[in-house]
Amino acid sequence: MKRILLVAALFAWTTAPAQDAAVEERLNKLSGYIEELQAAKVGLDKRITALVKELESVREANKSGSPVATQEDIQRLAQAIKEVDRKRLEDYEKIQRELDKLARVLSSPSPPAKASTAKKERPATPKDGDAGSSAGGSAEKGFWHTVAAGDTLSTIAQAYREELKIKVTVDQIQKANPGLKPTALIPGTKIFIPQ
Repeated sequence: MKRILLVAALFAWTTAPAQDAAVEERLNKLSGYIEELQAAKVGLDKRITALVKELESVREANKSGSPVATQEDIQRLAQAIKEVDRKRLEDYEKIQRELDKLARVLSSPSPPAKASTAKKERPATPKDGDAGSSAGGSAEKGFWHTVAAGDTLSTIAQAYREELKIKVTVDQIQKANPGLKPTALIPGTKIFIPQ
């Protein structure tokens, strides 16, 4: 029986350290968890302190009469910004269309300036010494034309050809008006247009 007791004591003695090691390991784990919880609590305390300070500053700002925006105010502001942006885009598109039109106009060849409509003032037969006398001194039939702003000899000749069906050239107009400077036509000046 002593032997049984001895084996039982030996068995109890060998299992006790194994149980102690498991208990010790559990205690170490629990100690780690407690340390982690304490560190998290310290972090949370810091955050709570910061939030309390921020809340106090918001309360102070509210007491000082500073306006506080509501959710509705923010939504109205967002709508106003969207409207401004929409109008800005519309304006951009209008400007772009106008620039495109201007580019087309500038890139196309410009038509010759139209002379003021050819006026059939009165048939004339210039005499020698008149501005409309021909170089040969013989009397010609034609018309007196009053120069308008923007007129050139070519636009005047073209207007007479188109409107009065008179076949006249720039050279004929120059010959019929000796001393006329084609590059410096003065509005209001009368020139002779040969028929």
